[in-house]
Amino acid sequence: MVADSPVPLASASDMAAGQFADLVRDYSADALDQLMIESTRQCEGIAGRRLAPFTGVPESHRATGIDPDELSGSGAMPMDLAGTVGQSYANALGSTGDQVRHVWLSEYAPRYPEMWTYSNLQVTLLRSYGGSQIVTAASLIGAENDSGHVWFTLGTYLPLGSLIRVVYDGGYSTVPADLGRACKLLAASLVLGEIDPAGTQFAHDRGVLTAQAEAILCNYKHL
Repeated sequence: MVADSPVPLASASDMAAGQFADLVRDYSADALDQLMIESTRQCEGIAGRRLAPFTGVPESHRATGIDPDELSGSGAMPMDLAGTVGQSYANALGSTGDQVRHVWLSEYAPRYPEMWTYSNLQVTLLRSYGGSQIVTAASLIGAENDSGHVWFTLGTYLPLGSLIRVVYDGGYSTVPADLGRACKLLAASLVLGEIDPAGTQFAHDRGVLTAQAEAILCNYKHL
């Protein structure tokens, strides 16, 4: 089994050097690393989304919804040569309806989009009319850090009801400071649950620590 090994939102050295050093002083290096991984995943669970850098996340979306401005009734709008050729190609393939132009990735930056990074976006279309296509980068605009919006260029043959499969890397390449704080707070709470469940040995209150972390992470939840 492959071990879960994300880049944690706060490192073992951050934990050992901070206000919770007394809690983790007896942890081995490996145990402390694992604690920060577990805390990172708990942060993501509370927020209901990916936060730490991730690789190869697969998603599937159904092609649905067309902006009225992109319906065929607007087909007389001026466009450049590439757009004209693309639209003609899509029509030549025999579509009887209009083409979907957009998809939104599930994972994106809810805050601080300038710290978020996407890479290695791969898109495969399984068309409702039959056939499939791997979409090249030249046929895509995005993904946009603040929304996960991916825009298919004009002429991409993507009928309504088709399946859009995506695989991509992303996450906070620079971790916002409050997320690092939430990770340490939850790590401290996890430690207290293991070594001081009665709450008598240390001056830290597990419930308060967890509540402080949740107050931070509520700002990163899906709206």
